[in-house]
Amino acid sequence: MTSTSLIISVITIAGMSTVLVVPSDAHQAGSGWTYPPACCRDKDIGGDCAAIPSSDVRKGPRGFSVTIHPGDHHLATRNHWFFIPYGDEIPSGDGDYHICLHPTEDNVNCFFAPPDNV
Repeated sequence: MTSTSLIISVITIAGMSTVLVVPSDAHQAGSGWTYPPACCRDKDIGGDCAAIPSSDVRKGPRGFSVTIHPGDHHLATRNHWFFIPYGDEIPSGDGDYHICLHPTEDNVNCFFAPPDNV
């Protein structure tokens, strides 16, 4: 292998690695941690993740009851109630509650709870 082809191979591998590591569909929460790409789904196709007030969440015997009001999540245009069974929640990266709605405001794609609640 010539030095030119070795350099081209190294540049190609480095470029491919960068593309594979950078999540294209995910975005960061306001506090700076990144939502998993499978949760976010890109707001251009109807869904998005956002922090919600802790007052929207109640812990029950079998899971979390989440009530979202207009303004609690930027996609919510009316009141919503969701039940998230224990074990379906994901530890949040900042200690706050977050919810990902996709493909519409009527569907929960991911729910994040503070790690001490998981």
